[in-house]
Amino acid sequence: MSAQTPHGVLLEFEYESPDRAALVERCVRQEVGDIEGDRTGAAVGRDGATVEVRIDADDLVALRAGLNTWCTLIEVAEGVVAASLGDRDGR
Repeated sequence: MSAQTPHGVLLEFEYESPDRAALVERCVRQEVGDIEGDRTGAAVGRDGATVEVRIDADDLVALRAGLNTWCTLIEVAEGVVAASLGDRDGR
């Protein structure tokens, strides 16, 4: 991935509490750097009850792939958090 990528997106996922957002963030943060390719990069952060995922890519095909990957990772993390807390609605 180049130093300055021409394409990027910021995804924001809001949760009912900062604690739930922290759990989701911890689930996906470990994937940063492990699943990125030569054309994409990602960063994960949290602001209160909002998890933020920044995806940068050299081209639109790589950006789409990154979006698919990170949305799936968030969805799985939400399911894990919901199951661990004994509920079904993770937001």
